[in-house]
Amino acid sequence: MKARRVIDLVRGLPADDALTLLQFAPQSASTTIFKVLQSAVANAETTEGLPTGNLVVSVARVDEGPTMKRWRPRAQGRATRINKRTSHITIAVQPADVVEAKTKKGAKK
Repeated sequence: MKARRVIDLVRGLPADDALTLLQFAPQSASTTIFKVLQSAVANAETTEGLPTGNLVVSVARVDEGPTMKRWRPRAQGRATRINKRTSHITIAVQPADVVEAKTKKGAKK
């Protein structure tokens, strides 16, 4: 699953635009990232009381998860190892005014 390519598409976008982009993206990882972003938006709305139209994807990253090691039978009684890789997907959303304030404050002139 090449999730980092898809995450790079949505980083810094408004949450509504990112959800629309992920809904129609052809990559298979986009469905998983769509669900994670949808969950992040719902959490921001219910726990923090933030309006969904004002949210921006502030943090979006994919880190390496645990690798499951499996064996595949080969010719003449041999076996080769198959590494089934997993990933940790992290997405955080913040209101647009908070993200703009951070970029203006930290920008060098």
